[in-house]
Amino acid sequence: MMRAAVPAVLNAARCGGGGGGLSYLLRPPRGVELKPRSLPFSIPGLGGGVAAPGRSTVWLCTVSDGGVAAAEAVVEVSDPLEERKKVREAANMLDIRVGRILKAWRHEEAESLYVEEVDVGEPEPRIICSGLVKYVPIENLQGSSVIVLANLKPRNMRGVKSCGMLMAASDASHENVEQLLPPSDSLPGDRVWFGDEDEKEDLPPVATPNQVQKRKIWESVQPHLKTDDSCNAVLFDHFMRTPAGLVTCRSLRNANIS
Repeated sequence: MMRAAVPAVLNAARCGGGGGGLSYLLRPPRGVELKPRSLPFSIPGLGGGVAAPGRSTVWLCTVSDGGVAAAEAVVEVSDPLEERKKVREAANMLDIRVGRILKAWRHEEAESLYVEEVDVGEPEPRIICSGLVKYVPIENLQGSSVIVLANLKPRNMRGVKSCGMLMAASDASHENVEQLLPPSDSLPGDRVWFGDEDEKEDLPPVATPNQVQKRKIWESVQPHLKTDDSCNAVLFDHFMRTPAGLVTCRSLRNANIS
C-alpha cells in the first residue's frame, strides 16, 4: 500500500504540552475525517517552527488508498546550540595528543596496514596500526609528528595489539587521505583540545577507554570533525589546537576527519 504525505496546516489552536513543550494539531484536508490508529512515521528535525525545544506532542497524518490515518507522537526537540555544546564537551574528554613516529613498518599479515612505534609522551612508546599504506609512503611516516587518539580500547589488528589511532583527513570519496599535522613546535604528549587558546586550563579530565566505549564518545564526536577552507581541523567553529598552535592537514579542504 502506497502512502503519500498530506499537506498539513498548523491549527490555530495550541494547548500546553507535557514537560514545558507545546501540543500542536495538524489539520487534514477539508472534508477528510481522521481515523486515529498506530502508524509508523519519522520526524526529521521538526524544523520551521513546528515545535519549540523541549518535550512536544504533534499529530501527524498520512493518506493512502485505504483512507487517512493519524498518529500522535511525543517527541524531544533539541536546541542545536545546546547539542553543539554537548558534543564539544564530549570531544574535550577524548585523550588526543601529539605523537612522534619513531619507527614504521608494514604489517606482516595485512597488506593495507602499517605498524608504528609512536612516542606520545609516556615512558614507553605505543604500538599503533593504521590503514595508511595506500595513501602515505612509509618514508613520510618515519620520524613524523602526528595526532593520536589515545583513549580508545586496544584492538587486535591481525595479531598486533594497536593502542591508539592516528587521526587523518579524507575527501568524500576516501581516495585522498592525509594525516593531521601538529604545529612544528609541538612536543610528544602535548594535549589537543577544541576551543580557544585560553581554555587549556579549564579542560575536563580525559575519559577512560571504558567510558569512551560505553558512552560512545568517539562516535558522537567524529561526524562533526572536519577541515575548513584553510585546512585547519575544526569541530563546528572550534579550532583543534595544541599549546603550540592549530592542527592542520597538508591540502584537504572541507574534508572529514577520522
